[in-house]
Amino acid sequence: MSFPTADRIDEVKLSLAFLPLKTPVSDAKVLTGRQKPLTEVAFLFCEIRTAGGQEGLGFSYSKRAGGPGQYAHAKEIGQLLIGEDPSDIGKIWTKLVWAGASVGRSGLSTQAIAAFDNALWDMKAKRAGLPLAKLLGSYRDGVSCYNTSGGFLSTPIEQVLDNIDEALGNGIAGIKIKVGQPDTATDLKRMEAVRKHVGPTTPLMVDANQQWDRPTAMRMGRAMEQFDLIWIEEPLDAYDAAGHAKLSAMLATPIASGEMLTSPAEHWEFIRQDAVGFMQPDAARVGGITQFLKIMAMGEQRHLKMAPHFAMEIHVHLSAAYPHDAWVEHFDWLEPLFNERLETKDGKMLVPDRLGLGVTLTDQARAWTVATEVFGG
Repeated sequence: MSFPTADRIDEVKLSLAFLPLKTPVSDAKVLTGRQKPLTEVAFLFCEIRTAGGQEGLGFSYSKRAGGPGQYAHAKEIGQLLIGEDPSDIGKIWTKLVWAGASVGRSGLSTQAIAAFDNALWDMKAKRAGLPLAKLLGSYRDGVSCYNTSGGFLSTPIEQVLDNIDEALGNGIAGIKIKVGQPDTATDLKRMEAVRKHVGPTTPLMVDANQQWDRPTAMRMGRAMEQFDLIWIEEPLDAYDAAGHAKLSAMLATPIASGEMLTSPAEHWEFIRQDAVGFMQPDAARVGGITQFLKIMAMGEQRHLKMAPHFAMEIHVHLSAAYPHDAWVEHFDWLEPLFNERLETKDGKMLVPDRLGLGVTLTDQARAWTVATEVFGG
């Protein structure tokens, strides 16, 4: 049996851009002295074109350090896509990861690969004439969404409450508030103010950004049961699967974690140990959609809920294609990068009907670009 002549990749364009934030933000990692306030986000964009004129756009990102490193690694391996059949996404992923295997098959190397991989999935859905969610097999046309960007610890509580009103008024269902301050009483006071402000039925989540030890996480988890939270996020170090498992077994509130993990193997440790009720993979961090789908399959078998981290432009599609309950995180930070907007209505983020991921780069994104490399063409 023979197949028609396949299309081939003949051009790959890489770009490094820096998105400035309007206002620097701080979470618990800043208050504990581990990081500086976040002022910008680095993006690695990958634009792929085939000999037949098909196009795909993908991206990865890094907060604080790491963006130039991703770009440098991508430049080293980008030439390997030229001449490949763009439909062979798994084959290409394996080729790219082994090209840089001496620096690891997770972490910065696979975050660089994510930009290529996401672009190939964007192209595949476009070639099929479908949005990515429909290509994967969508279970829903809208995904429950929650807002994070209005609840950073650097934001005074009065402004947090105003931000909450704006988010809820824009059709967003849930609100996530950052916690993890050195003075835990301050966290509780802020949460009391938030719960009183929104009433008893609005979904609330908290995120400690890994800044508690096990005893503190247990005490705070029990103290926060009064707020009827949807989940407590990253109460412990991101790699402490055993500690998260103990919390999950002893607290009434579900535990969420996974945004910092960079491979399916790392996620499997949390899934295997029943460490989370909500898994939180990030397609840009685990190596792209190809790897993300493996994590979805593992989570499905354990009937876990899912709430992917950041990058709603990608994750609205993946959450729509997950068979169990899923959320998507609403961040408006990335909006200056893309010509298109995602719509929120009645607590849901609507899956766009545009082909592929459904986004194109703005002139502003091009203007923020500091480095470009083109292969083939």
